[in-house]
Amino acid sequence: MTDVTDLLGRAARLLDRLEALLPPAPVAPDWDAHAFRWRRDGRGQGRLHALSHPQRLALKDLLCLDRQKAEILRNSQQFLAGRGANNVLLWGSRGTGKSSLIKAIFNELRHQGLRLIEMDKDELVDLPEVLDLIHGRPERFIIFCDDLSFEANESSYKALKAVLEGSISAAPDNLLIYATSNRRHLLPEFQRENQEARLIDGEIHPGESSEEKISLSDRFGLWVSFHPFTQDQYLTIVHHWLGRLGAEVRAPERVDPAALRWALQRGSRSGRTAWQFARDWAGRGEEAGDGVT
Repeated sequence: MTDVTDLLGRAARLLDRLEALLPPAPVAPDWDAHAFRWRRDGRGQGRLHALSHPQRLALKDLLCLDRQKAEILRNSQQFLAGRGANNVLLWGSRGTGKSSLIKAIFNELRHQGLRLIEMDKDELVDLPEVLDLIHGRPERFIIFCDDLSFEANESSYKALKAVLEGSISAAPDNLLIYATSNRRHLLPEFQRENQEARLIDGEIHPGESSEEKISLSDRFGLWVSFHPFTQDQYLTIVHHWLGRLGAEVRAPERVDPAALRWALQRGSRSGRTAWQFARDWAGRGEEAGDGVT
């Protein structure tokens, strides 16, 4: 009897040691949250981390983007209403408000049941896990991929293609993907690829390399383009942010030249540049305005 008791004790201790080596049980997401970020821990397990303080951008603060705001807001409202809606690719010049617009749309609709999940490009291979988590949930989820692009030798984009429209498994009805990119086709395009084009019955047909690259962006049902702002639009945004930041402007004639010098040095008249200038000007105060470079 003593031998049996000793054997059972040793077995229990062995099981305790083995249990310590096993990965912890997955933690259920905090579904009361509105925004999430997908991350993997040191053991390689992925989970949805709730964001308690998502960035609070308002649609009214995004100026000179009326067309883009109308298109994406309409698509998002259709999605929330259970009507037909498309995955969206926002592409164009840097700093023109692509990611800011997605965040602002989310803030506008979050209390109507819209949820946002941020995923990095390298995490897209985990998309099937994310889809399993949200399948059947009453909320409506947008997966947000910021600054999405792939190099020629990368293959991780295949996971994204499969979810968009290339897998035998249907994507959940409560999911859309919104991605931003500086590239319309998400992959680099080379001059030599034009030489692959063929002329068939008087029509130009792209080569296989071009077709492969186009096939990814083509799976986004809605393309929304963003272009550099004009000088007048840039200055309009500068003055808007100065007002929102409470900057006292006693000599308006000093603001525009300083803002234009700021943009010239950065090579960009973008909304981001306007916001950065306004923060600097407001931080320096009116007396230091002449020193803005």
